[in-house]
Amino acid sequence: MALELPALPYAYDALAPYMSKETLEFHHDKHHMAYVTNGNNALKDSPLASKSIEEICKAAYAEKSAPLINNVGQHYNHIHFWMWMKPNGGGKKLPSRLQAAVDSDLGGYDKMRADFVQAGLTQFGSGWCWIAKKDGKLTITKTPNGENPLMHGASPILGCDVWEHSYYIDYRNLRQKYLEAFVDNLVNWDHVDEMFSKA
Repeated sequence: MALELPALPYAYDALAPYMSKETLEFHHDKHHMAYVTNGNNALKDSPLASKSIEEICKAAYAEKSAPLINNVGQHYNHIHFWMWMKPNGGGKKLPSRLQAAVDSDLGGYDKMRADFVQAGLTQFGSGWCWIAKKDGKLTITKTPNGENPLMHGASPILGCDVWEHSYYIDYRNLRQKYLEAFVDNLVNWDHVDEMFSKA
């Protein structure tokens, strides 16, 4: 299957002031498009080309294929990253089933928020912080570069991009401020809940 750049599910200026129109234009139109182009080139003539994106991510990691990990992995991550955000999102408005899992597995909302921000803050260099489901429980984790929890035997339900292109226009070097704004003002908990129910 050829990788395709999805349209954003909202206008470019819809996430302001927490994520600017300029950031979304660069991040979606330039960076994500590059992962799509390079991912398609890496998949050309590959037996993985007909697989689902989730299967490609897992196989790429097992085979230690850097071009596929970095480009198809990033494509998967970004498809959901756009969906994990919405205008007037974030905060403590979690659907009840998801809230119950956060309470039992992650020590409640405030601890989850602090641990998620800390995971993003302590990811050295480029990468992602995650809430993922592994062995039936929610866990907070981080990965370098284009890796994601699928490659480590888990199912991601929320991820935040901590590559500098995700926040540098709006926050400069203040990664913590960006992560806090993401959790407090942008997270689309309904999409998180949807992925949680499928995990």
